[in-house]
Amino acid sequence: MTEQVVDTECTGTAGGDRPPAGPTGSTELGFLGRTRELKELRADIERAGLDTLSGRKAPRARVLLIAGRPGYGRTALAEELARRVADRYPDGVFRARLTEPGGTPVPTETTARDLLTALGLPTPAGAGQDDLAAALRAALAGRRALLLLDDAADAQQVDALLPDTPECLVVAVSGGPLTGIADVRPCTLGGLDTKSALELLCRLTGSVRITVDPRAAEHLVEECAAQPAALTLAGGWLAAHPQAAVADLAKHLRAADAEGTPLSRVLRLAHDSLPGPTARMLRLLSLAPAGLVDPQTASGLAGCSVDAARGALEDLAAFGFLHTVGSPLPQYEVPGCLLPLLRPLAATHERPAELQLARARMLERTLRLLQSCRAITETDSPQAREKLIGMPRALRFPSPRAAEEWLRVRRPALLASARLAVADGELDTLARRLMSQLVRAMVAHFGTHAAAPDLYGIHRLVLDVAERRDLPREQAAALLNLADLDARTGRTAEALLRYRAALDAGRRAGDPYATGRAMESVGGAHQELGDYDRAADWYGRALAQRLARDERADAARLHGRIATAHTYAGRYGEALRNWRSALAGYRRLGDVAGQARALSETARVQEYAGRPEEALHTCQEAVEWARRAEDARLQAALHLRLADTLERLGDPAAARLHRGTAERMLGEELEGGDGDGARDGDGDEITMEHDANACEIRSAPGGK
Repeated sequence: MTEQVVDTECTGTAGGDRPPAGPTGSTELGFLGRTRELKELRADIERAGLDTLSGRKAPRARVLLIAGRPGYGRTALAEELARRVADRYPDGVFRARLTEPGGTPVPTETTARDLLTALGLPTPAGAGQDDLAAALRAALAGRRALLLLDDAADAQQVDALLPDTPECLVVAVSGGPLTGIADVRPCTLGGLDTKSALELLCRLTGSVRITVDPRAAEHLVEECAAQPAALTLAGGWLAAHPQAAVADLAKHLRAADAEGTPLSRVLRLAHDSLPGPTARMLRLLSLAPAGLVDPQTASGLAGCSVDAARGALEDLAAFGFLHTVGSPLPQYEVPGCLLPLLRPLAATHERPAELQLARARMLERTLRLLQSCRAITETDSPQAREKLIGMPRALRFPSPRAAEEWLRVRRPALLASARLAVADGELDTLARRLMSQLVRAMVAHFGTHAAAPDLYGIHRLVLDVAERRDLPREQAAALLNLADLDARTGRTAEALLRYRAALDAGRRAGDPYATGRAMESVGGAHQELGDYDRAADWYGRALAQRLARDERADAARLHGRIATAHTYAGRYGEALRNWRSALAGYRRLGDVAGQARALSETARVQEYAGRPEEALHTCQEAVEWARRAEDARLQAALHLRLADTLERLGDPAAARLHRGTAERMLGEELEGGDGDGARDGDGDEITMEHDANACEIRSAPGGK
């Protein structure tokens, strides 16, 4: 199993198996040159390491380093090497970028999480760097796998991910040496050899103009320093100007500002030759999150139609400014070596207010797409259907599957959009709405469990904005959501701290829902930690608030939670009193399922207290209420409990009858395919409404 991660290295044809399309957009340029480097790298794999020479077994995977400046084909060479040796690593080739296109190092926990996901292993939401890195090393133990770590910022990033097995190979791409990693094998890249550079130009422009004036072509290669990225843009310029000679382009570059790099000089020349709207689109693409752009995003940035944006992107890709991303939907990437050069161009040609407006338009377009992506899953809601019909056709998805595919393909860019919007600090209202819709869409399409790692990061961003803007209600909601995810992954102590902080925020906001929810969750955390006295106390505080607000259903459920805490503590008398209070509450509400469950738990406590006859009578009554509630699973559980009680009372024949009834009912339900919700330790189904403003626990039908 392998993970395909988009690389944003600007490489041209010398840069690997996914360079930009040629002028016609119909062919992909292949890998060129680097014969000597590939030979040396493959020899380094075979070469004995320092540990082997000293008679010791290598403790970790071998590391090969491909070093050089962006634009010289580092990533492409690493990809070509991986392709050629992949058959020696049957457990797969796994890729990860260690630096974002903007230059920010990717946190190690994010990289480790992505690699574990590629390995098909679970990644608990909110787990720390050390835990995830250890899990990754454990997952790679005994495997023969190749890790391609692209654009490493420093040695620490690579060292944290190194497998503890010599059978694995790590190919790292970096701008400089990885000092601190033992026995690293460096390969430093410069420009292409002249023959490969000329072949690159031929593939981009056709061979005629190159062969009729080979000296001018060689001068052009010199002006571009034989850099693949610069040659790619030069070839694109020549393709866009079929009447121009190669010597004309070389002359233009010689006349350009000598202080710039070859790539910056070619980029300025190519940019200035573009039509005005296309040149503006190129500049604004420097704002694209994670360097990834599709026609919708480009349309939002430039304020044009989707069709016009699609045409502009195709033109830019045809002439080397963008790479086409292999995905079922149209998507492009801005090469990482061009982003630092496009930002100054944007700052020079666009006013700050125009750039901010472009960001806002892009976020608004993304927000509306997320609304459409979620709404198409709500086929049973007339309001959602009406809202979907009211959207422009360009924002609608043809089917839920198409919406899910879009969400999956655009996930890295959507998460980057949220991070950038929060970091901007001036678009907090849009950022909050964007994150709310992103959470809702991910839960609708992927489910809470599968989306939990991403949700954890989004809720942390929501918390950052809420704290910056002093929004205590949203702060409480974000803290509750984070704490819920902590609790689900076993970090109960951390969850308890966040629940207490959420309680303080809810009180500052004067939000009774948030405070009641937080108090109940604090009780649940104490119960999970085995502190049943504090659990009962906090449940009691939540109960007092529910009673004061005349919220009878929640009050009945909380009586059950208090009873459960007392049961765990062995205080059966207190537990029975609270179950009777819960039962009375459900009777006043007319909740048949609630009465059945309360009677069931009452029978359980009576049995624990050593009163089997009373338990038998209560359990029989519970069976009748469960039958009225049409809860077959609860009926089966109660019949099994009756069987156990009857056996202890010395009536095995009656016990066999009840056990047979339970087995028959369970078999019928399984044939019917009825599922069961996730339940907590008390039998309550936990349902979280992941939103920037709300999160909730609702009792399942028949809850206590």
